[in-house]
Amino acid sequence: TRLELNALADRVEEVKSSEHREELRQLRAGELPARDFYGPLAATATILDHLKRDAIVIIDEREAVDAAFADLDELVLERRAELAQRGELDPGAPLPHEPRDVVRVTLDGHARRVDLGRWVTGNEASAWRLPFRQADAYAGRLSEAARDMHRQQQRADRVVIVTQQAQRYAEVLGEHGVDIPVSARIEGKLNRGDIILLQGGLPEGWTVQTDDGIVSLQTDRELFGFVKRRRTLRQRSGTHRSRFLAEVSPGDFVVHADHGIARFGGIIRRDIDGEGRDYLELRYAGEDKLYVPVEQIDRVSRYNGPAGFVPRLTRLGTQEWGRARAKVREAVQIVAQDLLRLYAARQLLPGHQYGADTPWQKELEDSFGYEETEDQLEAIQQVKADMESERPMDRVICGDVGFGKTEVAVRAAFKAVQEGFQVAVLVPTTVLAQQHLRTFRERLSGFPVSIDVISRFRTEQEARDIAHRARQGDLDIVIGTHRLLEASVDFKNLGLVIIDEEQRFGVTHKERLKRLRLEVDVLTLSATPIPRTLHMALTGIRDMSLIETAPHGRQPVQTYVMEWDEAIAREAILHEIERGGQIFIVHNRVQSIDRFADQIRALVPEARVVVGHGQMPEGVLRPVMEKFSDGEFDVLVCTTIIESGIDIPNANTLIVDRADMLGLAQMYQLRGRVGRGVNQAYAYLFHPKNRVLTETAQARLSTIFEASELGAGFQVSLRDLEIRGAGNLLGAEQSGHIASVGFDLYTEMLSEAVEDLKSKSENRPREVLPHEERGEIRKVLIDLPVAAHVPESYVGEIEARLALY
Repeated sequence: TRLELNALADRVEEVKSSEHREELRQLRAGELPARDFYGPLAATATILDHLKRDAIVIIDEREAVDAAFADLDELVLERRAELAQRGELDPGAPLPHEPRDVVRVTLDGHARRVDLGRWVTGNEASAWRLPFRQADAYAGRLSEAARDMHRQQQRADRVVIVTQQAQRYAEVLGEHGVDIPVSARIEGKLNRGDIILLQGGLPEGWTVQTDDGIVSLQTDRELFGFVKRRRTLRQRSGTHRSRFLAEVSPGDFVVHADHGIARFGGIIRRDIDGEGRDYLELRYAGEDKLYVPVEQIDRVSRYNGPAGFVPRLTRLGTQEWGRARAKVREAVQIVAQDLLRLYAARQLLPGHQYGADTPWQKELEDSFGYEETEDQLEAIQQVKADMESERPMDRVICGDVGFGKTEVAVRAAFKAVQEGFQVAVLVPTTVLAQQHLRTFRERLSGFPVSIDVISRFRTEQEARDIAHRARQGDLDIVIGTHRLLEASVDFKNLGLVIIDEEQRFGVTHKERLKRLRLEVDVLTLSATPIPRTLHMALTGIRDMSLIETAPHGRQPVQTYVMEWDEAIAREAILHEIERGGQIFIVHNRVQSIDRFADQIRALVPEARVVVGHGQMPEGVLRPVMEKFSDGEFDVLVCTTIIESGIDIPNANTLIVDRADMLGLAQMYQLRGRVGRGVNQAYAYLFHPKNRVLTETAQARLSTIFEASELGAGFQVSLRDLEIRGAGNLLGAEQSGHIASVGFDLYTEMLSEAVEDLKSKSENRPREVLPHEERGEIRKVLIDLPVAAHVPESYVGEIEARLALY
């Protein structure tokens, strides 16, 4: 028998029991639960079993392939022994892969086999040497590349150039007397002296000497030193219906737009007039229940309020909900009026109007090693439009960690510097200041831009020198922590301030930033999510850009939440080291961090372990971070100092000790430190063994576990972060109104209030907002007397059934 307790605050509201009859029936009928997981046991064939005897088998670097199989054999046998010792696996369990000897025999049995390698390792007589060599590399020195191309043309070489910047390269070649148009394709055979320029992308080039002259292929890797990674497609979120049960479980608070706050009781089947239908059961105060047909699910959403706040259930048949909505409608009217007043005042402020992009700006943007996502490009265009307008810029760029906000800042900074202005980049932590220094210097290395940093890593004398150079105008870009806002730091001609994570600065610093906004252009970068509903409500009032698309190749971080287990921790560390990666281990207590690091060294003697935390002297912490970044250590045992801005693409495993002690925002930011490259990243969030977690800690760990998709910062599972983001924009006093109706309904009502006021001030008809189309204005119901449902016997899982509806 299963017992279910429904509790509100410290009072048990309901106790239910149910027999497991349905589960027993399924087992007797041979219907195994989660039977999808047993499939692999029935199909153990590998690709080798599907190769025909006459198939051509190509082995690239045979020795490396052989060594990789040997390492895999050793690793699997070691893991099997460990699991057997712990009693979790039978010692004779079959290996999950073909052993190296079996693979070798199978491959050698193929008569049609080609071994590719750098050297001849077998029969010299059967070896065929290919006269290929790497193409010459220019790393952005296009004038040198053009001169060489001129020589190749005179020598009558055959050359094919494939680049994603074909038009730009054609212009460079033309300046050096080599006139080559951009071609759509290669037509027919290449003749001596042909040079073909194509728009496109290939990984790398080569040169080969033939009996009839030299043939060469050049790509972006040779010309520019990198290959742009292609753009990812915009990821669309699911529909409201398909997301509903992913967000809501029985017992959770929900909001019905017309009837108020209830608890979700689940999906039930009811027969009305002989017709069976599925309904959402909503439980209100006083044992009242409301049954909502699944086709009206758009009227119901998960209740999202301030963290820790428990809402009161609405009483049906009273004016309670109507009064709550009226009070919030009054409040959002005031917010909308204040926002519109602020917007109108900002339109009157004078600002510097920047010119259009220069050739240098284009060169910088072309040198970006990734192809920009659609919304990243949109954000860049919006920032440039702000800078080229007559009023000061005050724009917020909101984007998940690692989604490319810094590149937007680099381009804006360079645009300002080219017109003789200085740029201040303000960051909350010393470590993030160093990271930005490295990024800005790397991106602007080909241009005469002077960049330096003021932070705890600088001595007093160095800080004074940097401040003096900023006053004299000898520094173009100064990156720093709150020390940049001190009176001792002044600029000769400050034009742009870039603020990273403004909400992490204190009240005094925020006041200084408020004054700056009246004087210079301000660009704020924020990883604190701003939900799209709020973004839409503030469009045209608060300048915001959302970057929601993950860079190409980025995969969600695979997250595990579990009790501390040394064997799993060791396995995770070894797995990362074996694939050439690095590991962050977070232990957020400075007094015991060295002792914990010693435990890790004893647990994994193979690993090179180093410690880093914010209380270390400047001369110690900086080299530690730099050496870890350069790959001299495998494991960094650290505090949450890494939560902001550390960008080490090679670090793809995160282990958090005592994750139950961290806040949701901290865990979310920490997890954003891994998975920034193309490799699958892993996060292990450990809590103590045999210790009961608090309800809050359990909720936080569940949330971070469930919010593993890319861009999760913008998803409903992290709504308390969104509410914090809303508070930053709208003022803390609005949190009470958000609590009374829930976040989603609040933002919808704010959208309506803003649209009402804007339409009146602009003397135009009021637009119909998307959520109003769903229900409030065009509310039409057609009830047909037909049975339209998916039988439970056909689709057992509620989530799948609702998605089908």
